[in-house]
Amino acid sequence: MDSLDRMRLLTRVIERGSFTAAAADLSMSRSTATEAIKELEARLGVRLLERTTRHVAPTLDGQAYYQRCLAILADIEDAEAGFQAAQPQGLLRIDVHGFMARHFILPRLAEFLDRYPRIDLHIGDGDRLVDLVREGVDCVLRSGEQADSGMIVRRVATLREVTCASPAYLERHGVPATPDDLGGHAMVGFRSSRTGEVMPLEFTVAGERRTITLPSRVTVNGSD
Repeated sequence: MDSLDRMRLLTRVIERGSFTAAAADLSMSRSTATEAIKELEARLGVRLLERTTRHVAPTLDGQAYYQRCLAILADIEDAEAGFQAAQPQGLLRIDVHGFMARHFILPRLAEFLDRYPRIDLHIGDGDRLVDLVREGVDCVLRSGEQADSGMIVRRVATLREVTCASPAYLERHGVPATPDDLGGHAMVGFRSSRTGEVMPLEFTVAGERRTITLPSRVTVNGSD
């Protein structure tokens, strides 16, 4: 393993907080990863990582070296991309709602794999908050408003939301014509993984957004 490979390994260990996870990402054994970091520390003469039974974190020297490694690796990637037709490669980890995966991603998955033959794809299905750095996830696809964070966010689509009721429910409880008619009605509540609270119904009335929370004996945490 050369110096650049050790740099890549160290950055991955720090980002994942785990030798096991970093080794899996880079298709090597944990023992190989551990020995490579020990050799790197011996060559530099400093301790780069603090190890516990549950987590690995950089020391002050390790954090400084990590930042230098990121800059060096980025420069190398930029230099190489300028002299060759850059072909994306490696393991790409994404996390997406099951509904979105089934309706938008899976129908075009074969096309994506044909276009990028050197990419391996791991698709996580969920609606929880994801720590991209610690969990080694490259990107997440989520709906709704993004909370303030250091992540780079890009809007890829706009989806309509509708409020629905079964014919049997409407026959029993009546058909509301406006949001003001919802008194006495109930809803299936969607419980946010971010706040743990049931999210209200949203309506646009005369160009303004109105939110209404109804009683919900049944709550769910998945859109389907």
